[in-house]
Amino acid sequence: MKDGPDIARIASLVGDPARANMLTALMAGAALTASELALEAGVTLSTASSHLTKLMEGGLLTVASEGRHRYYGLAGPQVASMLEAIMGVAAGVGPKRARPGPREPKMREARVCYDHLAGEHAVRMLDSLVERRILVRDGGSIGLGRTGATHFAAIGIDVEAGRKSRRPVCRACLDWSVRRSHLAGTLGAAILDKILAEKWARREKDSRVVTFSPKGRMEFERVFLG
Repeated sequence: MKDGPDIARIASLVGDPARANMLTALMAGAALTASELALEAGVTLSTASSHLTKLMEGGLLTVASEGRHRYYGLAGPQVASMLEAIMGVAAGVGPKRARPGPREPKMREARVCYDHLAGEHAVRMLDSLVERRILVRDGGSIGLGRTGATHFAAIGIDVEAGRKSRRPVCRACLDWSVRRSHLAGTLGAAILDKILAEKWARREKDSRVVTFSPKGRMEFERVFLG
């Protein structure tokens, strides 16, 4: 066996259809019970428990206990980014699954990717921030420009608070529907928090979809698209 990370092991965990459906369901950022994940995967509870054990042992999931219930979630943003990137490859090379219906256009427009905004709006936002040098690209990485921290402080986002986390402040995340990058990291999460706190948009129930109101979309574009 060659030196380096064992990507075959991770690929085998993600590659099972039932486990892939479970992981995709957790991309919304909410923790779910084994029963809820069994429904998402279309398997029995006992089969779901077996899959969850494998995902836990593989380091892709965490679990928290509350009373009699156990809630499963993705192990972190790195796992979410990996899944989003795989979705991008799958969308590009197929074969494609049946389209899920009317919500598909909404998913492409704006959705949650673990804890940050994804979709067409998010990609446009990152492009605008880079064009205005608020953020800068360096190869495949993204960082704050000279005026970045001041710019975000003026709109109520404390970039310095994000530096206290082990996560990067800015990180490019490949968007599966647009196949270009949107903004992740603590800054991406803070921007989504602001969008929801300002009530410019709302999370759709039991979905990753983020729906902007007409006024909220105008405010979002004014603040983040310049």
